[in-house]
Amino acid sequence: QVQLVESGGGLVQPGGSLRLSCAVSGISVSVYSMDWYRQAPGKERDWVATISMSTRTNYADSVKDRFTISRDNGKNTVYLQMNSLKPEDTAVYYCAVTAYGSPYWGQGTQVTVSS
Repeated sequence: QVQLVESGGGLVQPGGSLRLSCAVSGISVSVYSMDWYRQAPGKERDWVATISMSTRTNYADSVKDRFTISRDNGKNTVYLQMNSLKPEDTAVYYCAVTAYGSPYWGQGTQVTVSS
């Protein structure tokens, strides 16, 4: 059974940083592309970043040069380092993977950027 559990969200001031974690079980993160998405209140869920099996990374334009996706194969965990946070980054953040032909999502972690 594939499970993803996000953590690390919270309240941060504009310009601050947070690191989100996604602990994965049931698959090895080293052989799947892993994604982060976010959903702001009243808006659709948007893609944020991807790390491929070869560790190639891609980012949405809105977070490029501020966010970094990475993984620790030994801990089977994916991370999202978020720097220079803005109020518009406020959202619930989800990690996701498509495995065995099906999408899997975590429960999400709330990030609020406010002074």
